Amino acid sequence: MDSSQIDVALSVSKLNKSYGDFKVIRDLELQVTRGSIHGLVGLNGSGKTTTLECILGLKEFNSGNVSVLGYSPADLHRASGKLVAIFDTSSLPPNVSLRHCLQHASLLCENKVRTPQEVEAMLGLEAFSKFKIKHLSLGNKRRASIAHALLGQPEIILLDEPFNGLDAGGVDDVLSLITRLNQEEGTSFLLSSHQLPYLEQICSHIAVLHKGAIALSDSVPNLLAGNIETVLIRSEDRASLLNALKIIDEVQYLKTDEEGYHHISMANKSSSELNQQLTARNIEVSELILQRASLASMFRAITSEGSE
Repeated sequence: MDSSQIDVALSVSKLNKSYGDFKVIRDLELQVTRGSIHGLVGLNGSGKTTTLECILGLKEFNSGNVSVLGYSPADLHRASGKLVAIFDTSSLPPNVSLRHCLQHASLLCENKVRTPQEVEAMLGLEAFSKFKIKHLSLGNKRRASIAHALLGQPEIILLDEPFNGLDAGGVDDVLSLITRLNQEEGTSFLLSSHQLPYLEQICSHIAVLHKGAIALSDSVPNLLAGNIETVLIRSEDRASLLNALKIIDEVQYLKTDEEGYHHISMANKSSSELNQQLTARNIEVSELILQRASLASMFRAITSEGSE
């Protein structure tokens, strides 16, 4: 199949995976369009790594359909380097040097477009080329795995916990590299991680995986547009404030917390307009805190549901 004729780089439909009676993946639906950077975010144990293993044919699944660049998991060997997957644990041979490891991989790469020296430079590994893999730091092992994958020119890259073991500078380097490969070469990415703040910086799409199912998935602009601003408001005259909040148009009262803040959501009203309307009712506001819509707050809301 000519994968260039399809717009979807990766498609997962009704995927189910169980261990005995325990369902790890439940009717999972996921699509990664060509040229996108898609983040699969979830808490530890939510099923992210298992999902990737099923996509790649490393684990059998109970039911569902998976297609990567038009290939089923059983036929991914025919993709000829168009797909690259990098897991959290390094699988590079521990007793050879980084340079020898890259040189060996280069000999096996059918469509290599970069030399070992070039990928070392891309990942900032020039000073470690003579180090054995086992002597590299955790962060540099992660860089080495990515360098290993970039000898060719993959169409889609799957990264499992790509930021584990990296310091702040290493995270910035990997984020920059992902962005550059995506913008300059059109490489599609599926990034599986529990670290949403990093994914927020570069992803075009986010899917939230919670308890083995996709709880929410869309483009980042659409996700943010669908969020309604939340306001925390407090007054010494709590009874009058609460009564007013329940009758003012376009204001939805949510709850009152233990600290006395009334939580409300507003679809088409600014916080200043709300304050003016309360002042007109002779209600003095002592505090008004605007909580802007964010992916982080949305993720916390989803993953905290039913967690106790």
